[in-house]
Amino acid sequence: MKKIDDIMVSIDFSKNSNIILDAALYLAREFKANLTVVHVAETLTAYAGLSIPHISLPKLEEELQESARKKMEDIIQNINEEFTITSNILSGDAAEQIVSFAKENDFDLLVLGTHGFKGIGKILLGSVAEKVVRTAPCPVLTIKPTK
Repeated sequence: MKKIDDIMVSIDFSKNSNIILDAALYLAREFKANLTVVHVAETLTAYAGLSIPHISLPKLEEELQESARKKMEDIIQNINEEFTITSNILSGDAAEQIVSFAKENDFDLLVLGTHGFKGIGKILLGSVAEKVVRTAPCPVLTIKPTK
């Protein structure tokens, strides 16, 4: 089995994100691996076909990206570990972006939750975890939060 040197964890800022991130931090400590924390800010085109009120979509997407950057900075600043932790905000379809980023950066392991935000997004778009597991270039550890 290939040594695990680089781990990527995907979080969506839902209440389960802390559980998923804690698991990834634990794995990074145990494997003495680098950890990359990513969030995918889905573009509004992911919801094509839905009736969206007349608003400036580029401006709204820009605001969503900025909000995600601030949330990520807050999370990363509160992590005190001995290993390297980096973060990235991606944009687009969550599953596609996670898989694409993993391929580009040659991660050894992906960590993501099985339950994040729910509702109409899950109904329309399906499970991000399921799509990632089917198409990822490396092993994927999915975590079902118990809290």
